[in-house]
Amino acid sequence: MTQAPRQVVLALGSNLGDRLANLQGGVDHLAAAPGLRAVAVSAVFQTAPVGGPAQPDYFNAVLLATTGLTARSVLDRCHDAERALGRVRTVVWGPRTLDVDLIACDDEVSSDPELTLPHPRAHLRAFVLAPWLDADADARLAGFGPVADLLAKTDTTGITRLTDAALTIA
Repeated sequence: MTQAPRQVVLALGSNLGDRLANLQGGVDHLAAAPGLRAVAVSAVFQTAPVGGPAQPDYFNAVLLATTGLTARSVLDRCHDAERALGRVRTVVWGPRTLDVDLIACDDEVSSDPELTLPHPRAHLRAFVLAPWLDADADARLAGFGPVADLLAKTDTTGITRLTDAALTIA
């Protein structure tokens, strides 16, 4: 099912293997996915892991895209990208080659346990908010307000924008 084009916010993270290559592979896979049109990608941020077992730091970025797909179909594209980059789901919040979260789909609100929108913890996660604000200075999270305001209230300890790493949209 298709809908009127709308913006989706996808948060990408990697902390196993070649983290930058994994993020770029995720961006490439998503940009090539039927029904998604990548429009912007943030800078890359190195971030300390939040929750889960002891693990290496992450590289994180946000990809903005437009789509006429349903949110569920976008989530399926996210899972396809994770599988393509070798993601294996064994430990909750554990290390991974690629994690792709659907953060927002325009102002859609959903309490479905399989796809809660906006993402239920996005407003608290500097590793999502900092890259999102980098990709869109006017970003807003439905029900929570401007991303800049949310980031200002969030602990940014352990978040570093990398100046020697960049992602591209082909």
